[in-house]
Amino acid sequence: MGDKMQFTELDQYLFGQGVDYDLYKKLGAHPTEEDGVKGTYFAVWAPNAKRVSVIGEFNGWNTEANIMTKAGPIGVFEIFIPGAAIGQLYKFFIIGMHDEQLYKADPFANETELRPGTASRITDITDYKWHDAQWLKKREKFNEVTDAMSIYEVHIGSWMKHPWSEQNPDGFYNYRQAAVRLADYVKKMGYTHVELIGIAEHPFDGSWGYQVTGYYSPTSRYGTAQDFKYFIDYMHRKGIGVILDWVPAHFPKDAHGLAEFDGTCVYEHEDPRQGENKDWGTKIYNYGRPEVKNFLIANALFWIEECHVDGLRVDAVASMLYLDYGKKDGEWVANKYGDNKNLEAIEFFKHLNSVVLGRNHGAVMIAEESTAWPKVTGKPEDDGLGFSLKWNMGWMNDFLEYMKLDPYFRKFNHNRMTFSMMYAYAEKYILVISHDEVVHLKKSMLSKMPGDLPDMFKNLKAGYTFMFGHPGKKLLFMGQDFGQLREWSEKRELDWFLLAEQDHRDLQDFVKNLLEMYKHYPALYAGDQDPKGFEWINANDGDRSIFSFMRMSPTGKNNMVFTINFTPVDRPDYRVGVPKKGNYKLIMDETGKVEPKVFKAEEGECDNRPYSVAYPLKPYGIGVFLF
Repeated sequence: MGDKMQFTELDQYLFGQGVDYDLYKKLGAHPTEEDGVKGTYFAVWAPNAKRVSVIGEFNGWNTEANIMTKAGPIGVFEIFIPGAAIGQLYKFFIIGMHDEQLYKADPFANETELRPGTASRITDITDYKWHDAQWLKKREKFNEVTDAMSIYEVHIGSWMKHPWSEQNPDGFYNYRQAAVRLADYVKKMGYTHVELIGIAEHPFDGSWGYQVTGYYSPTSRYGTAQDFKYFIDYMHRKGIGVILDWVPAHFPKDAHGLAEFDGTCVYEHEDPRQGENKDWGTKIYNYGRPEVKNFLIANALFWIEECHVDGLRVDAVASMLYLDYGKKDGEWVANKYGDNKNLEAIEFFKHLNSVVLGRNHGAVMIAEESTAWPKVTGKPEDDGLGFSLKWNMGWMNDFLEYMKLDPYFRKFNHNRMTFSMMYAYAEKYILVISHDEVVHLKKSMLSKMPGDLPDMFKNLKAGYTFMFGHPGKKLLFMGQDFGQLREWSEKRELDWFLLAEQDHRDLQDFVKNLLEMYKHYPALYAGDQDPKGFEWINANDGDRSIFSFMRMSPTGKNNMVFTINFTPVDRPDYRVGVPKKGNYKLIMDETGKVEPKVFKAEEGECDNRPYSVAYPLKPYGIGVFLF
């Protein structure tokens, strides 16, 4: 017993080519039976190890008790251990090439000991009974270009907490509790998706989950792998999509993690100029090594196919694409053409996106890419990277710089709000105001706004209206929709108590109305990639800091006119040019939802249009019309 090779020659061949897409079903720990005896099959890749054994609760952490067999030249070690049972902790004890003694967590573990512990835990992820077949069938038809997508970015541990208790000192809701409360909130507000940050296992809370040690393990802070699947299942049954943050750019140096896994650089580049990110104190993956690419691509497939996640938002793409990212001269190695493009990472992205999206219709791959790298959302066959969508960081930076200004100075910065339309169709974009914008002394969204508190709320409503009218899918981080005043901290829950105050409730209702309007009218999403879907009415009204534009529906029905005043100045004589005569129905103003009120277009040139609507704009006034 235990001498049957399970990691076959075919597995080794596919892994060596980087195309064993079900790799996570073989490597790791898998409860099974051999010759009628229950136990667990373990397999780990440690190509330069002299010896590997499994230590755990089932053998008293004895390094000699369960020595693994090398399955073949690729360096996978395997063993079946009778009696090793679900729920028990384990690690791999590795003797390296230079006789180093290493105690490593399982890179393919599906469950992990709660920090500060670092052991892996045996679990069975195959026996969850899913109830989301209807959602998955519907998802196949999802089109990220022409469908509505409004994302609520969430860090579960700090979204909402239990009162402190000895049993739960962190106050975390588990995945099952969080699912119910979060789905209720998301449904009430009208978001289409949640995006979860910090789900893959990580040792340090303060990294927010961006320094991952357990790529195949939903963090045990909020429960088990089964609990996590329940979370996804529940969201799907409530009609909510789930996107996960995914971090293939780097990994931490923690002793139990991937760094120098078998005493040598297995997952990372050996040359520190290629293998280290000094700014972040982390290691960089070796994207040229087939087995490493396989580890990451199989991981993306694990989340989407095994856990039913609807997409991945890929963190720090720019750091992967540029060999000199965050590095000074002499700290990086040029590619074979002598420039700074990471050819191996480019190839990795094309491979990753082709496989993930080719196998999972309707799933999305989203790039957080902060430069003007061309064709991030272009097809790999056209030399694009193959992502579904890209975060629009340029729009976000310009928008926030404009919104922070005293209204008097906005007239000198009018182009910050109009410039994004010069490149709006270069990629398939998501407009984002993420967690990154409300930490590290950047202030919360409400606190960024100029003026006294009433004006801050008015500014933010005007800003959000502009965002929802502008082409691109939408993302808001938790707390931004009700005017969180403090910066976000992973250590405490959102300041929900603010909703006892009318101004915060009004803002929340206002955002809810925006989300409902956005989903209800195809003009606001179906033409995001169609230049005919957006038209400035007046892009040059800088002196008054008023923006007016149209969103056009592909069907020609329920087209929309937006007018937004970004100053505290009353404009009782304001007129907006419109394309044709007829009725223009006001459906939203600065108060939020309104009783629809009809304005008749009058003949006479205005904003280079043949007709106009007289609409007195209040200080920070808003008018959204249907025609």
